Amino acid sequence: MARRVAYLGPPGTFTEQAVRQHNPQADLQPFPSIPGVALAVASGIAEEGVVPIENSLEGSVTDTLDILIRQAGLFIRRELVLPIEHCLLVMPNTTTSDIQVIYSHPQALGQCREFLERCFPKAQLVASLSTAAAVGDMKESQLPSAAIAPHRAAQLNSVEVLARGIQDNSSNVTRFVVLSDSDSPPTGTDKTSLCFSFAQDKPGLLHTVLGEFARRDINLAKVESRPSKQSLGDYIFLIDIHGHREDPDVKEAIEALRSQSSMLKIFGSYPRWAE
Repeated sequence: MARRVAYLGPPGTFTEQAVRQHNPQADLQPFPSIPGVALAVASGIAEEGVVPIENSLEGSVTDTLDILIRQAGLFIRRELVLPIEHCLLVMPNTTTSDIQVIYSHPQALGQCREFLERCFPKAQLVASLSTAAAVGDMKESQLPSAAIAPHRAAQLNSVEVLARGIQDNSSNVTRFVVLSDSDSPPTGTDKTSLCFSFAQDKPGLLHTVLGEFARRDINLAKVESRPSKQSLGDYIFLIDIHGHREDPDVKEAIEALRSQSSMLKIFGSYPRWAE
């Protein structure tokens, strides 16, 4: 196991919960942003890094996807899935009617949208770097404020929990990935993540390349697209498939895809999460 593991901090974030589940004996090193975690791994400051990649309510974490697309030498080694319970935290003696500003990470604000619209329609919503950082922002605020963060953040910061389980869906979960300089060897129950793009768009092209997996009976677990940031209407496609990149059928399908795409990058093969 890695000795030094970077994660999206500060302590008290859901990512800290994920990294403690991944490797509780490691030297845990918090960083204030997802790009910071990735750079720590790429530069050798940390051997691994844990970041969120997808939430069941709000979808993909774009910072993580963009890093995987553009950062050379980073691979997904493992995935973890954690249930997410959001709490509304306040300074001692703060009441519901006092609250004028609510801080949290944009993903958390989105996951609690219904609660916020129903209970705090007039409050100003302010984005923080992380759910734990939101508590610090709240404590420094000049206005009566609250923060949406994990219960552990309340314990670490000596603030009060005004409400628990405020997420819009009780089955709210987040998928985290462990970044490293290499992926995982085959286990027999693997997943492979990759991206690709085309030099020219034409009818049926995406259907044709995805058919390479269907013809080999390879399950597509996820398909989505991201703007290439090169020109309007130019996209990068991201897919998760069942199987390891070294499995003969998967290897064959990826090579067929490579021959029809202008860019292909494998993010890594790693064991599929099983509860």
